[in-house]
Amino acid sequence: MFIKLFYTLRTYGVPVSTRELLDLNAALEQGLMMQPHPEDPALTTFASREDMYRLIRLCMVKDERHFDKFDRAMADYFEGVDSLDMDELLAKLTDVPKEWLDLKLDPKNLTDEQRRLLKKYGSLEELMKALEERLKEQKERHQGGSKWVGTGGTSPFGAYGDHPEGVRVGGESRKRSAAKVWEQRKYRNLDDDSQLGTRQIQMALRNLRQFARTGSADELDIHETIKRTAKKGVLDIHMQAERRNRVKVLMLFDVGGSMDIHVEALEKLFSAAKNEFKTLEFFYFHNCLYDYVWKDNNRRHSAPMPTFELLNKYGREYRVIFVGDASMSPYELMTVGGSVEYMNNEAGIVWLKRVLAHFDKVAWLNPETPTYWQYTQTIVEIKKLFDNKMYPMTLHGVEDMTNYMAR
Repeated sequence: MFIKLFYTLRTYGVPVSTRELLDLNAALEQGLMMQPHPEDPALTTFASREDMYRLIRLCMVKDERHFDKFDRAMADYFEGVDSLDMDELLAKLTDVPKEWLDLKLDPKNLTDEQRRLLKKYGSLEELMKALEERLKEQKERHQGGSKWVGTGGTSPFGAYGDHPEGVRVGGESRKRSAAKVWEQRKYRNLDDDSQLGTRQIQMALRNLRQFARTGSADELDIHETIKRTAKKGVLDIHMQAERRNRVKVLMLFDVGGSMDIHVEALEKLFSAAKNEFKTLEFFYFHNCLYDYVWKDNNRRHSAPMPTFELLNKYGREYRVIFVGDASMSPYELMTVGGSVEYMNNEAGIVWLKRVLAHFDKVAWLNPETPTYWQYTQTIVEIKKLFDNKMYPMTLHGVEDMTNYMAR
């Protein structure tokens, strides 16, 4: 039934398999898209277009990063919307000021007769073209109108209005008649090349897991219990130790200077790592690793930890992740006394080589955009030193890093 949709999704880069296609067909066969008729409960009617869209997305898309690709594929499949620059339109919708979508009056409610008199565009392609024109022309907030992106009116674009065919931007579902639900494009930040949020980072870090059962047997082993009970004919409860992630992670964060603009991204990464790993150690450094690191930025001078002590304390089985922009003066990396804070006795590159020699798996996570890496000498040198194990702080980058470190 949805063979063409299946191939359309693949064309747009959504990784679907026949398993997802069979799941969708099974869901439809079970009547998930049928609902009682509003005028005669004894009869059934097909659910709304919005419900159908959500069911297809639920069955066919297994990773949130592909939501935007799915939207474009659906538009092409149902209405042939392939002549618009959808990426440009998405960006414009994302930039719609929030105050344009704040309701200041009561939501608009029309009678069925009034709704029938409103203009329909006839196809999603024409509707989206009209929206593109509105976004080019509109310069201010509108409410209660019939043309612009706004609220509480009869315009097909906006929220809290009333129109039999439109694009809901923001707000919440009321009449369930929107041809497209934009919801401020919440999912654009989940693309492979976008900066990560805490939840996405945590999902990406889960590739770096090696489970083992350790500790006391305090968890019910339901499968073994069923097996033994069936064999003996009487209840035979079997307990087992809890499965724990045995991977040990050591994170070294660059702080201060050029890293100040990345503080928010680092906080999300740190929060996700703390939630994901039972054994996580972390320390700070500035620009490049030298002869000491620290745990508390307020006590960096009063309670430093010698880097040699760090190497002696943590075994080679730890996965080490440097997090920093690797952007500094070449002297800070290559020269004795090159540190901007004190006269270091050995060059930073010497300490980086010691870390690489001590631990089995070491990687560098860089919040800077990869297109700029080639223009910064120290990024090029560190990337080369790390045997190209430098990754961007994006969903795809973190996944690549964890895949390498999990091997």
